[in-house]
Amino acid sequence: MNKFVGRQAEIIELNRLLKDRTRLAQFVVVYGRRRVGKTSLLLHWAQQTGLPYMYWVAHRETAESARYSLARAFWKYAFPGQTPPRFDTWEALFEYMAGEIGDNPPIMIWDEFPYAAESDPSLPSHLQAAWDHLFKQKPMMLILAGSHVGMMVDMMSYQAPLYGRFSGQFFLKPLNFAALSEFFPHYDAAERVATYACLGGVPAYLEWFNPAQSLVANIKQHLFSPSGMFRSEPTLLVGDLVRETRLYEAIIRAIANGAHTPGEMTTETSISSPNLQPYLKRLLELHLIERRVPATIPHLQRETTTRSRYHISDPYLRFYYRFIEPDLDLIELGQTDVVWNKISEQFRAFVGVTTFEELCRDWVANQTRKGKMPFLFQFLGSHWSGDAQVDVVAINWREKAILLGECKWGLESVGRNVVRELIEKSPLVVPDKDWQVHYAFFARAGFTEAARTEAESVNAQMIDLTRLDHDLRETA
Repeated sequence: MNKFVGRQAEIIELNRLLKDRTRLAQFVVVYGRRRVGKTSLLLHWAQQTGLPYMYWVAHRETAESARYSLARAFWKYAFPGQTPPRFDTWEALFEYMAGEIGDNPPIMIWDEFPYAAESDPSLPSHLQAAWDHLFKQKPMMLILAGSHVGMMVDMMSYQAPLYGRFSGQFFLKPLNFAALSEFFPHYDAAERVATYACLGGVPAYLEWFNPAQSLVANIKQHLFSPSGMFRSEPTLLVGDLVRETRLYEAIIRAIANGAHTPGEMTTETSISSPNLQPYLKRLLELHLIERRVPATIPHLQRETTTRSRYHISDPYLRFYYRFIEPDLDLIELGQTDVVWNKISEQFRAFVGVTTFEELCRDWVANQTRKGKMPFLFQFLGSHWSGDAQVDVVAINWREKAILLGECKWGLESVGRNVVRELIEKSPLVVPDKDWQVHYAFFARAGFTEAARTEAESVNAQMIDLTRLDHDLRETA
């Protein structure tokens, strides 16, 4: 599949920055995990502008080779067919480029910039000087892109030479669930939810799966392959983001297997709690994990509460460490049917408590943005305590309004007992008696008439999978 999917919000913002370059030079950074589609987005957008652009992709090589590689990319734009000279310093190269681009400069895209900075750690300082004294004076747009999220984050930090120069910063996230209908037009909604639970919205992953095959067939062919892209991806992904991957992978593995609190992670990994914190902080900065707090925790307590839990942000890492890595020995022996049988025993529950619940919360957020919910929430998430657990919670402390939602991914229609259970445990969740309480129920297989009747008594919203799918795609 070669057609470009999604990214309209990013294209609109890039076009806005491009328009502003005639008033003020634009220095933009675009970063995100490998295979998320940064290069595709930037090249697709640049081609759409109809303006001249130059594209350079850096590699892990010597500083001299990196300079010559950039020179070749610039010469391809400015002097097609000619061979560039060698430049002994970055200053000389940047001065020459600034002189040649004149007052009608191209869009310049420098991809995988962290690799060049690895080759020569002084490069960001040289670029900072060139931007301040050469490039900033021209109506130009320079875009630095990179998959090494750790280095890109560091490059934007207060101590970094380029700090304060960027007029636009894009952290490119995977595509949303709605985009899967473009990749798998013949899959029904349940198959697309299950696929999303395995791969998330990473375009390169989605393109590898064959839409003419079933999800199970694709998993066996690609995710179980001893030599395919998906086998090395977790280590490469983590290795692209951090050094000393062993302990980071151990923490991710522990979270995937149900260790969601620091205490549980310490037990699972033998990393002491004080030593664990810096690793968790870094994984949060790199968007590999997320820290969740019960939505019912008041704002001033959210940073310090001990009730927080950590979850893996990337669906493929979550699926890989949960289901594939533990049985790599069987996969190596070709026992793919045995492995799938083990996965299938837990797969439906896995999809239900991860992806389906997340999509239900996405639905609440999207409907709120469209003005179709009874109030604007301040926090959206879930609730857990020793007394009660609720899958979806949206809350507004100022208005004293709360939405409680239950999610069911089972194959049977949801009955009246599920509705009653949520209503009856609401006093254990709602902060006070004078709050407005609203309800929503989400079900893959729909609802019985008795459930609908019970839900109508509290004016609850009933969302089956067909409606959820429709609404998420419509919003996208």
